[in-house]
Amino acid sequence: MSGKSHPRSRKPRSAHPAEGEAERPGLAARKTAARLLSAIVDAHTSLDGLTDAEGGHPQYRGLDARDRALVRAILTTALRFRVTIGKLIERELDRPLPANAHALSHILHVAAAQILFLDIPDSAAVDLAVSHAKGDPRTVRFGGLVNGVLRALARAKDKALPETLASTEDAPDWFRERLVTAYGNEEAAAILAAHRVEAPTDFTVKADPEKWVSRLGGIVLPTGTVRVERLPAPVPELPGYGEGVWWIQDAAAALPARLLGDVAGMRVADLCAAPGGKTAQLAVAGASVTAVDISASRLKRLAANLARLGLEAEIVTADLMKYEPARPFDAILLDAPCSSTGTVRRHPDVPWTKTQADIEKLAEVQFRLLGRAVELVRPGGRIVFSNCSLDPSEGEALLERFLAERTDIRLDPVLPGEVAGIGPFVTERGTLRTTPADLDLGTPALSGMDGFFAARLVRLA
Repeated sequence: MSGKSHPRSRKPRSAHPAEGEAERPGLAARKTAARLLSAIVDAHTSLDGLTDAEGGHPQYRGLDARDRALVRAILTTALRFRVTIGKLIERELDRPLPANAHALSHILHVAAAQILFLDIPDSAAVDLAVSHAKGDPRTVRFGGLVNGVLRALARAKDKALPETLASTEDAPDWFRERLVTAYGNEEAAAILAAHRVEAPTDFTVKADPEKWVSRLGGIVLPTGTVRVERLPAPVPELPGYGEGVWWIQDAAAALPARLLGDVAGMRVADLCAAPGGKTAQLAVAGASVTAVDISASRLKRLAANLARLGLEAEIVTADLMKYEPARPFDAILLDAPCSSTGTVRRHPDVPWTKTQADIEKLAEVQFRLLGRAVELVRPGGRIVFSNCSLDPSEGEALLERFLAERTDIRLDPVLPGEVAGIGPFVTERGTLRTTPADLDLGTPALSGMDGFFAARLVRLA
C-alpha cells in the first residue's frame, strides 16, 4: 500500500458502532477533543471557556480528570501545530478533503497531534480515530481513509515532521501577515517559532525571589520574576501556595504595575482588574487599591486569589464607562481587554478564534476605556495603559491617536533603568514593548515572555 488515500475510497457503512465500541477506553476523550476542536476552529470559541471546570462544555466536564488532561494536551498541540499537521495530512492524500468535511478533518488532526507530538502509541491513536470515524454518520464511510492516512503518517513522521516544521509557520495567514507588517520578516518568524514552544511558568513573589527559586526550582529573571520550566506538582501542592507568598503571572504581565512607581499610601484603581495579579502587586507595594471589573464571576475569582494571598482591596463590579468613584484616584492602571495575541504560547487557540475585525473592534473599545480612565485620575496623576496584544493597532498606533486627540494628557516616558531588567523592552518613544521572541535565556523552554504593550501617561492640570 502506498499510504495515499482517496477521500471517496470507502463505500458508506452503518453509522452505528459495533457493540461495546463506544465504550473503548480513551475513545470518549478523542471524541471530545474533536468536538471541541470544531468549536474552536469553526465557531471561534475559546479553549479556556470550553475546558473551564465549572462552565465548560458538558462533554468535557463529563470526563474524569485524566481524560480532561488528555483532551487539553491534544487540543493545545493540535492548535499549536495546526498548519504543520494539516500539511502532513495533505501529503498522504491523493486529493484534498472535501471543503465541507470538517468532522473528518478534526478526527484526523486530533489523531495526528498524538502521533506526531504526544507520548501516545501510534497504534492506539490510529485505532481510536478509525473507531471514531466509523461511529459518526458524517464520517462512517471514511474509516479506510482515516486508517490509511494515519498509518502512513506514523511511518513517515521521523523524516517528514522535521522537514515540514522547517518549511512552515504555524499560524493563519492573516495573523502571520500582521506580524510581518508590524515587526518585519525576521522578528515575525522568531515570534512564530516561540509560539511553538510551551511557555514556562512564572511566579511573582511577595519578597525574596532567591529563596523561592530554591524551593520551587528554576531561575530568577532580571525583572525579579521566578521562572520554572516544568511544575513539579499541581499548583495547590507547591511550596508557598498555602502561605500565600506567590501567584502565577507571566514576567511581561508583571511589568505594567511597576511603571506606576512608588504607590505606597496612594489610592490606586486597577481597572479591568480580574483575575487580580496586578491588583496583588499594587497591594503588596502598599497602595490602597480599588479593583474594578465588569464581570462579577471574574471578581469572585479575584477575591479568592486575594484571600489566599492575605491581601486586601476594594472590589467593585461596574461597567467602567459608567463607574463613578467618590473622588479621583491618585493613579490608575488600565490593563484593557484586547485580542490577547501576545499570549499565544499559553493560548494557542487565539490566532484561530480571533480575526482582524476583532482587533479593530477591540482597539476602539480600548480607546474609549482609556479616555474614561483619564477622567478618573486627579490632575498630575499617572495612568499606565497596557494590554497583552502584539498588534500595534491596540498599542503604539492607539497611543499616538490618543495623544493627538487629547490636550489634557501627556506621555510620561519610561526610562530604561527605572525598573530592574526592563531596559531591553523600553522603546525610543519611552513605551514598553515585549514579544515572545524577547528574553533569550539559552534554551527555548526557558526563554520568551508574553507580548505586552504599556505606556505611562500623566493627566495635566
